[in-house]
Amino acid sequence: MPFKLPPATKPVLRAQLSSRPANGHTAFIPQVRKLVFEYSEKWPSSSRTRTYLNNHLEELARTNPHVEVVVQQKNHREPIVRGFYLNGRDKVISLKEFEVTQIQQKVQLLLDSSGAKIKPLKRRIIESSTESARGIWSGLHVPELYKI
Repeated sequence: MPFKLPPATKPVLRAQLSSRPANGHTAFIPQVRKLVFEYSEKWPSSSRTRTYLNNHLEELARTNPHVEVVVQQKNHREPIVRGFYLNGRDKVISLKEFEVTQIQQKVQLLLDSSGAKIKPLKRRIIESSTESARGIWSGLHVPELYKI
Protein backbone atom coordinates (compact mmCIF):
# COMPACT_ATOMS: atom_id res chain seq x y z
CA MET A 1 0.00 0.00 0.00
CA PRO A 2 1.44 3.35 -1.01
CA PHE A 3 1.48 5.92 1.76
CA LYS A 4 0.26 9.37 0.65
CA LEU A 5 1.78 12.45 2.29
CA PRO A 6 -0.33 15.57 2.80
CA PRO A 7 0.54 18.47 0.51
CA ALA A 8 3.20 20.86 1.80
CA THR A 9 1.08 23.93 1.11
CA LYS A 10 -2.55 24.60 1.65
CA PRO A 11 -4.60 24.66 -1.56
CA VAL A 12 -5.82 28.12 -2.54
CA LEU A 13 -9.54 28.28 -3.13
CA ARG A 14 -10.87 30.48 -5.92
CA ALA A 15 -13.26 32.36 -3.66
CA GLN A 16 -10.38 33.61 -1.55
CA LEU A 17 -8.78 35.35 -4.52
CA SER A 18 -11.74 37.52 -5.36
CA SER A 19 -11.66 41.15 -4.35
CA ARG A 20 -14.46 43.62 -3.90
CA PRO A 21 -14.81 46.08 -6.76
CA ALA A 22 -14.01 49.65 -5.81
CA ASN A 23 -13.72 52.96 -7.57
CA GLY A 24 -10.17 53.83 -8.48
CA HIS A 25 -7.92 54.70 -11.35
CA THR A 26 -8.61 51.45 -13.23
CA ALA A 27 -12.35 51.01 -12.72
CA PHE A 28 -15.45 53.06 -12.10
CA ILE A 29 -18.52 51.60 -10.44
CA PRO A 30 -21.62 53.79 -10.61
CA GLN A 31 -23.23 54.11 -7.20
CA VAL A 32 -26.85 54.29 -8.36
CA ARG A 33 -28.48 50.89 -8.80
CA LYS A 34 -32.17 51.66 -9.35
CA LEU A 35 -34.42 54.53 -10.47
CA VAL A 36 -38.15 54.43 -9.68
CA PHE A 37 -40.51 56.85 -11.43
CA GLU A 38 -43.92 57.32 -9.80
CA TYR A 39 -46.63 59.34 -11.54
CA SER A 40 -50.40 59.71 -11.84
CA GLU A 41 -52.18 59.02 -15.09
CA LYS A 42 -54.89 61.62 -14.46
CA TRP A 43 -53.32 64.51 -12.56
CA PRO A 44 -52.21 67.51 -14.63
CA SER A 45 -49.03 67.92 -12.57
CA SER A 46 -47.84 64.59 -14.01
CA SER A 47 -48.38 65.53 -17.66
CA ARG A 48 -44.75 66.53 -18.31
CA THR A 49 -43.51 63.49 -16.43
CA ARG A 50 -45.65 61.29 -18.69
CA THR A 51 -44.19 63.09 -21.72
CA TYR A 52 -40.66 62.48 -20.43
CA LEU A 53 -41.37 58.80 -19.81
CA ASN A 54 -42.90 58.33 -23.27
CA ASN A 55 -40.11 60.09 -25.16
CA HIS A 56 -36.89 59.63 -23.13
CA LEU A 57 -37.21 56.51 -20.98
CA GLU A 58 -35.89 54.08 -23.59
CA GLU A 59 -32.86 56.29 -24.26
CA LEU A 60 -32.22 56.56 -20.50
CA ALA A 61 -32.28 52.77 -20.12
CA ARG A 62 -29.95 52.27 -23.11
CA THR A 63 -27.35 54.78 -21.96
CA ASN A 64 -27.36 53.43 -18.37
CA PRO A 65 -27.51 49.61 -18.58
CA HIS A 66 -26.23 49.29 -14.99
CA VAL A 67 -29.37 51.01 -13.62
CA GLU A 68 -32.66 49.22 -13.12
CA VAL A 69 -35.46 51.55 -14.27
CA VAL A 70 -38.93 51.01 -12.79
CA VAL A 71 -42.07 52.96 -13.71
CA GLN A 72 -44.99 52.83 -11.28
CA GLN A 73 -48.38 54.41 -11.73
CA LYS A 74 -49.62 55.84 -8.43
CA ASN A 75 -53.02 57.50 -8.69
CA HIS A 76 -53.67 60.74 -6.81
CA ARG A 77 -49.97 61.31 -6.05
CA GLU A 78 -47.48 63.90 -7.20
CA PRO A 79 -44.80 62.65 -9.64
CA ILE A 80 -41.45 61.72 -8.08
CA VAL A 81 -38.26 59.97 -9.05
CA ARG A 82 -36.46 57.93 -6.41
CA GLY A 83 -32.84 56.80 -6.71
CA PHE A 84 -31.54 53.78 -4.78
CA TYR A 85 -27.80 53.49 -4.17
CA LEU A 86 -25.25 50.78 -3.34
CA ASN A 87 -24.71 52.14 0.18
CA GLY A 88 -28.34 51.43 1.09
CA ARG A 89 -29.56 55.04 0.95
CA ASP A 90 -32.12 56.55 -1.37
CA LYS A 91 -32.87 60.06 -2.63
CA VAL A 92 -36.28 61.36 -3.69
CA ILE A 93 -36.89 64.31 -6.01
CA SER A 94 -40.34 65.71 -6.70
CA LEU A 95 -41.05 66.28 -10.40
CA LYS A 96 -44.16 68.41 -9.85
CA GLU A 97 -44.58 71.01 -12.61
CA PHE A 98 -41.06 70.54 -14.01
CA GLU A 99 -40.40 70.92 -17.72
CA VAL A 100 -39.04 67.91 -19.62
CA THR A 101 -35.53 69.37 -19.72
CA GLN A 102 -35.64 70.02 -15.97
CA ILE A 103 -36.75 66.41 -15.41
CA GLN A 104 -33.75 65.27 -17.47
CA GLN A 105 -31.46 67.38 -15.29
CA LYS A 106 -32.90 65.94 -12.07
CA VAL A 107 -32.56 62.37 -13.33
CA GLN A 108 -28.96 63.09 -14.32
CA LEU A 109 -28.39 64.52 -10.83
CA LEU A 110 -29.54 61.21 -9.33
CA LEU A 111 -27.37 59.23 -11.77
CA ASP A 112 -24.27 61.28 -10.90
CA SER A 113 -24.89 61.30 -7.15
CA SER A 114 -23.11 58.93 -4.77
CA GLY A 115 -26.01 58.51 -2.36
CA ALA A 116 -23.94 59.80 0.55
CA LYS A 117 -25.53 62.05 3.12
CA ILE A 118 -25.18 65.74 2.30
CA LYS A 119 -22.67 67.44 4.58
CA PRO A 120 -22.74 71.19 5.21
CA LEU A 121 -19.65 73.00 3.96
CA LYS A 122 -19.89 76.17 6.02
CA ARG A 123 -20.07 74.78 9.53
CA ARG A 124 -17.35 72.21 9.56
CA ILE A 125 -15.92 71.30 12.94
CA ILE A 126 -12.19 71.93 13.01
CA GLU A 127 -10.21 69.36 14.91
CA SER A 128 -6.53 69.69 15.62
CA SER A 129 -4.12 66.82 15.94
CA THR A 130 -1.77 68.90 18.10
CA GLU A 131 -2.26 70.83 21.33
CA SER A 132 -2.82 74.55 21.20
CA ALA A 133 0.13 76.87 21.81
CA ARG A 134 -1.43 78.19 24.99
CA GLY A 135 -2.54 74.86 26.37
CA ILE A 136 -5.93 74.03 27.83
CA TRP A 137 -7.57 76.86 29.78
CA SER A 138 -8.95 76.17 33.21
CA GLY A 139 -10.08 78.49 35.96
CA LEU A 140 -7.79 76.63 38.35
CA HIS A 141 -4.70 77.58 36.36
CA VAL A 142 -5.17 81.34 36.62
CA PRO A 143 -2.64 82.62 39.19
CA GLU A 144 -4.02 84.25 42.31
CA LEU A 145 -7.32 85.37 40.82
CA TYR A 146 -9.23 82.42 42.15
CA LYS A 147 -7.88 81.11 45.40
CA ILE A 148 -9.52 78.06 46.84
